[in-house]
Amino acid sequence: MISKISEGVEISVEIFYQSDYSNPLNQEFMFAYRITLENHNNFTVKLLRRHWFIFDSNGEQREVEGEGVIGIQPILKPGETYQYVSGCNLKTEMGRMHGTYLMENQHNKESFKVNIPSFDMIVPFKNN
Repeated sequence: MISKISEGVEISVEIFYQSDYSNPLNQEFMFAYRITLENHNNFTVKLLRRHWFIFDSNGEQREVEGEGVIGIQPILKPGETYQYVSGCNLKTEMGRMHGTYLMENQHNKESFKVNIPSFDMIVPFKNN
């Protein structure tokens, strides 16, 4: 698991290769990731938007941006956590993701960015 605290919000990431949804012969590699957000601030925060940067090991890059995560804009009171699972497809056996969440302080309505730590997605047999 990879974790990072940015602007008082801890982001933890776990990555899982999805062999049942992958087709290596067609250069389709599917990964799932579980993200846990924990609010270490003394104020309530709301996740407004996500912005991902996705890199395949063949040099291809993509960006994904949008409201909330999996259709939700979670609100976290001080000390609360929120967890979700999403996925990413790659055209190669290895890749990397990182990004930011745009959060809002619910006390003063000011927005701020939280960094999502960079994480690698590697097909298990590549680690041998």
